[in-house]
Amino acid sequence: MSDAAQPTAAEVRAAADAVKAAIDHHLAAVERRSGDDDPAVYDAFNALAAAAEAYDELLYDRHDEVTPFEIPGEQDALPPYNGPDEPHALSVLIRRDYAVVEPQRLLAQAQRLADADPDEREDAGAAVVGTSVHAALGVLFGEYEADEIASRHTEFGLEEGDSTLWVAAADELPEPGEWLAAPFDDADPQLVVCRFDVSAVFDDDDELDDDAEGPGHPAG
Repeated sequence: MSDAAQPTAAEVRAAADAVKAAIDHHLAAVERRSGDDDPAVYDAFNALAAAAEAYDELLYDRHDEVTPFEIPGEQDALPPYNGPDEPHALSVLIRRDYAVVEPQRLLAQAQRLADADPDEREDAGAAVVGTSVHAALGVLFGEYEADEIASRHTEFGLEEGDSTLWVAAADELPEPGEWLAAPFDDADPQLVVCRFDVSAVFDDDDELDDDAEGPGHPAG
């Protein structure tokens, strides 16, 4: 950033004062909260996060210094719950990321599965797996449920990345086949009852257990 574009010392000071005011406002909202889903607390939380983020950026731009604040991104927070009070159905949305760290192990496991079912192998062609990681993944995920792969991923040459699980409420189940063409397009954060995240970013948190599972985020 050029000197001309740098924030002034007064702007940094004003941002610091805004953080102090936001802290007071957040504490007051918490002290007056009417329940777990009090929107005033949610709004004060977001205002505090925005003020802290603005101060952090200005402080860095002006003084090349950082704060100890960890500002949650939009993906880490849920908007206020706006679903049915008494859900009659739910959707469980899961994302799990993996890195293929041992492709030879993956290929060997997939080929073993293919060899155990010669009829299916004949239908699919002679070279079901060969050296194709793409084909091996198809065989693996076609044979095992996603939860079993998650619990045995190292056997298949995979390394876990981040994962998340969202529990979303609904008034009723969709019609059969209604969302199959685009299964995640209708994911509405305002219908999420709770979410559970697993990520390496939680490893430094002493309050978390060894599998680095983040706390569930109830819809607020």
